[in-house]
Amino acid sequence: MERAETEPPETKRPEAADAGPRQQPEPQPERPAKKGRRWLRRTRRAALALVLLLLLPLLATQIALRVNYTGDLADGTRTRGRDALWLGHAWVDGRKKDADVAALARRLEGTGIHDLYVHTGPLEHDGTLPPSLYPKARWFIDAVHRALPGVRVQAWLGDVLATEEPDGMRLERAETRAAVLRSTRQVLDAGFDGAHFDLEPLHSGDRHYLDLLDALHRETAARHVPLSVAAHQIDPLPGLHTFFGAVAGHPKWWSQEFFGQVARRVDQIAVMSYDTMQQWESTYGGYVAQQTSLALEVTPASTDLLMGLPFYHENRFGHRGAAETVPAAVRGVRLGLSRTDADRRNFGVALYVDFAATEADWEAYRTGWLG
Repeated sequence: MERAETEPPETKRPEAADAGPRQQPEPQPERPAKKGRRWLRRTRRAALALVLLLLLPLLATQIALRVNYTGDLADGTRTRGRDALWLGHAWVDGRKKDADVAALARRLEGTGIHDLYVHTGPLEHDGTLPPSLYPKARWFIDAVHRALPGVRVQAWLGDVLATEEPDGMRLERAETRAAVLRSTRQVLDAGFDGAHFDLEPLHSGDRHYLDLLDALHRETAARHVPLSVAAHQIDPLPGLHTFFGAVAGHPKWWSQEFFGQVARRVDQIAVMSYDTMQQWESTYGGYVAQQTSLALEVTPASTDLLMGLPFYHENRFGHRGAAETVPAAVRGVRLGLSRTDADRRNFGVALYVDFAATEADWEAYRTGWLG
């Protein structure tokens, strides 16, 4: 036991000549140094308590994701022939040639790839699209149709939204939404088989985005071509987008309800199930399994649901290449499909992105998803 800080120090025994009872010395005032040490101990304890308060829920979440990565895969949870591949801008700006299309056709032979999202934008902030951005679009579309009969070529259009920064597209402006609709007509007139939109960062509950999708879908339905969107991830915990938005200013996730509202307005929805902040393959795979289940629960059976596979390799905030791997993603997709709707026909995976993919990525896709 520690000695009390107010206990007086020992004193020398008085000389024998001194008479009378021994008197106790007056208590000494606390020393500033001791007060400082006590304050430091309390601060350390408070800091430790705060760290534990923050880490324990995180640890519990990681354990849950790791457990979610275990289990059996249902028979038949393989490709349904509705997969997609994101392609870079080089395919429509003149850099690619006939030999490149032939190589792409060999690469995709025997796979489940049904849609190619070729980067045709970006859109201007006002929603317009300069035709000079895609001078070789017709050549590429025709070349794919010859080399890969049945594969659709969709125009991948996107822009940065002014939701977190002052610069960007503003969907709250009716004239901007009208311009996006005109740009969609423009690419469909150019021969594309559909339109695929990726607008980020798009906050959950954005009513203007839903209004835009309604207008776009009327146009694509009249032309009998698909409307497709790239979707944010769904809250892994209820209301997490609200909390994260308040703390970090970047909500990141959508509510499951909003995801369903989007899915009901399109023909195809591809979840960007990467950039998840996971540090291990097992927790990343468990996260993808959870995202797959959450998306399946609210996506109509008539809408194609695609789960993104990370065909790129970076190490930056939010993405650790050694954790977010194709094998982990494929197993996670199959686990989520097995648990939630193993017989869903309008389902697939979307590969991001062609110019960053390695042979190992393609092999993992073939062995894990094609069987």
